[in-house]
Amino acid sequence: MSAAAPLPAVVVPEPACPPRAPAIPRVETVHGESRLDPYYWLRERDRPEVHAYLQAENAWTEQGTRHTALLQQALYHELLGRIKEDDATVPVLDRGFWYYTRYERGKAYPLYCRRAGSPEAPEQIYLDQNLLAEGAAFHSLGGTEVSPDGRLLIYLEDTTASREYDLTVKDLESGRVLERLSSVWVGSAWAADSRSFFYVTADASKRGNQVWHHVLGTPREADTPVFREDDALNGVSLSRSRSGRFAFIASEGYSSGEWWAVPTADPGATPRLIAPRRAGVEYNVDHADGYFLLCTNADAPNFRVVRAPEADPRPARWEDWLPHREDVFVESVDAFQRHAVVCERVEGLRQLRIISYDGGSSATVAFPEPAYGVFPGTNPEFDTDVVRFTYSSLTTPPSVYDHHVVTGERVLRKRQEIPSGFDPTGYQVRRLQVQARDGARVPVSLLFRNCDADNGPYPLLLQGYGAYGVTVEPIFDSALLSLVDRGFVCAIAHVRGGQELGRRWYDDGKMLNKLNSFHDFIDVAEELVRQGYTSPDRLVANGGSAGGLLVGAVANMRPDLFRAIVAEVPFVDVINTMLDGSLPLTAQEWEQWGDPCNEDQYRYMMQYSPYDNVAPREYPWMLVTSSLNDSQVMYWEPAKWVARLRATKTDSQPLYLKTSMAGGHSGSSGRYDRLRERAFKFAFMLDAVGLAGD
Repeated sequence: MSAAAPLPAVVVPEPACPPRAPAIPRVETVHGESRLDPYYWLRERDRPEVHAYLQAENAWTEQGTRHTALLQQALYHELLGRIKEDDATVPVLDRGFWYYTRYERGKAYPLYCRRAGSPEAPEQIYLDQNLLAEGAAFHSLGGTEVSPDGRLLIYLEDTTASREYDLTVKDLESGRVLERLSSVWVGSAWAADSRSFFYVTADASKRGNQVWHHVLGTPREADTPVFREDDALNGVSLSRSRSGRFAFIASEGYSSGEWWAVPTADPGATPRLIAPRRAGVEYNVDHADGYFLLCTNADAPNFRVVRAPEADPRPARWEDWLPHREDVFVESVDAFQRHAVVCERVEGLRQLRIISYDGGSSATVAFPEPAYGVFPGTNPEFDTDVVRFTYSSLTTPPSVYDHHVVTGERVLRKRQEIPSGFDPTGYQVRRLQVQARDGARVPVSLLFRNCDADNGPYPLLLQGYGAYGVTVEPIFDSALLSLVDRGFVCAIAHVRGGQELGRRWYDDGKMLNKLNSFHDFIDVAEELVRQGYTSPDRLVANGGSAGGLLVGAVANMRPDLFRAIVAEVPFVDVINTMLDGSLPLTAQEWEQWGDPCNEDQYRYMMQYSPYDNVAPREYPWMLVTSSLNDSQVMYWEPAKWVARLRATKTDSQPLYLKTSMAGGHSGSSGRYDRLRERAFKFAFMLDAVGLAGD
C-alpha cells in the first residue's frame, strides 16, 4: 500500500456500536508461508485516519465505562488518601551534602533538594521538576548527577514520552543554565575535575551506541568520541564507580557483554577493556580499593563474584571472592572501601550479604515473612560503614533501614506513612508452590483480608510478567488495598522468564522455552481455582508490556479460564515487530524472543504471538491500554490487536482500547494522572466481577 493511498473511513455506525477499523489486505510471505496483516496501516501514525481510529476507540471506552465514573472517582480519592502528598525521602550524605527529594501537596513532580554539611542546614532546592514541566503534557527525568565539587548539575529530560532526552548543565551556585546538548541517551559521568563529562547517544532505533567526552565551554562539534558499538545486539550504558575513580562503559546484550573503564582523573585516556566479550558470558563490574569486583556467570550458571587486580583485570588474573553455589543465585555486587554488598536470591527471596574485605565480618540481611522484597538503597559514599537498604512486603510499607557494618546494628530511618490508615494485622500473606504441567514448581504470592481466609471463591487478580530475567517482587502496593478491601485476593504468579528461582528460571522462559511462561500462568490460575481461591467467572488477569504479552497469549490459549483481561501497553504483535530491525529494541531482543528470519524460531513464536492467534471464539472482558508516544511497545501493536479482536471474536463481551495521546510506556508522567489511570483500571476490574456498585 502506498503511503499516499486513501484509507476508508473509520466506521462508528451507532453510539451503541464499537468502532470498526477498515481491514486492508496486506500479505507477505515468510518461510514459504503467507501471512495476512489486515491492520498494518495503523502503523502510519501521521495519517488522520489513524488518529481518528484511536480517538474513536477512546470515545467508545469512555462511553462504555461511563457508568463507573463515580466508582473511578471514589477509587482515585482512596488511592490519593494513602499517599502522603507532602512527603520527603530520607536524606543521604554525598561528598559533604545531604541530598533528598520531596513532594509538595498539589504538585505532580518532586523537588530535588540538599543541605550543606548537616541535615539541619538551610535547604537548597537545586532542581524543581514542576517548573521544568510547566506547559508540557509529559515530563520525565532520565537522570541527574552532581559534579564531584558539588557546584554543577547534569540533568536529562524527556518532554516527548518517546525517550528523546536533552542534557542540561546547571550552575548550582548561580542557578544559571550553562549548556544544553540535545538528542542524547540516558547515562552520564563526570570527570574528577568537574570540568568535563561523558555522555551517551543512541542510533535511529534508540539503541545506546556511542559514548562522548565533552569539555565545558567548548562546542559540541569538538566532543571526543570515546566508544562506539556497532553490533545491533548490544546496547551501551554509562556509569561512574562509587569510588569515583572510573567511568564505566558497558556494552551488553542478552547473552554476553563487556565493560570498559576510563580513569576519571584522566578522561582523555583510552578506555581499558576489563574482559573481552565471550559468547554466553555476562558480567558487571564495580571498583573496590585496588581491584575490581565482577559478578559473572563464567563457569557459574548462578553467577559468582571474582576479584581482578585494577592494574591487570584479565580473566587469567581472576580470583574467586564468592564462589558459585548451586542453590544461591547472585544478582549483583556493590563495592565500598572496606566491604561489599552482594544481592543474592535463595528459594525465590532476595537477601543482602554484607562482607568485609578483611574477612572479619559477614552479615545477611533477610526477613522472616513468607514473601517480601529487600533492595540496596542509595549509598553514594565509598568510605562508609553504613549500608542503607529498603524492605517491603505485601503487608509492610517500604521501610528504609541503615545497617551498621561493624556493630551489626539496624536502624529504621523511615516507613512509608499511609495517611488514611493501614493495619497490617487485617491482612494475610501466603506463599504457594504450584506444580506446572512439566513438573516445575511455580511460586505464587497472595494477599487477602484475614476475614476472607479459606472462605472462597473470591474475585482474584492474577498478575505476572515473566521476561528479561525481571523478578516481580512481592512488595507493598497501597493501591491494591482498594481491591482487597472489596473482597479481592491479589496474587502474583512468578512464572518462568523471571529470575525468581535463579538463572535457569530465566532461561526456561525465553527463546524456544517461552511457552513455559504462558503455561505456568495458566497452571497457576487453574490451581487457584482448584484450591477454591477463585472461580473462572471471578478471575482477572493483568500484565503490562512483556506481561501484556503474557496475558494476551493466555487470552487466546484459555479464554474460558478468565472473566477479564487487562493488558497494559502489551507487546502483542510479536512477529511483525521482530521482523522490523529498525524499531527500538527489536535487534537486541532477537536474543530474548527469537529472530523470525530463523524458520525454527519463527514457527515457535507463531504458536503464541497474540495478534497472529486471534480466532473466532468467545473472549473475556478485555481492557487494553496504549500510549501514542511509546517507543518500547509501539501504539499500533495494541491497536491492531483490538481491531482484529473486534472483527473476529464471537462474543459480545466488553472490549476497550484506551490510548494516552501524551503519555509514554509507563503512562502519564505526573503522579496524580497516574493515580487516575490506575483508578480507571480498577473500576473496570470491579465492574467485570460485579462489584462496580461496591
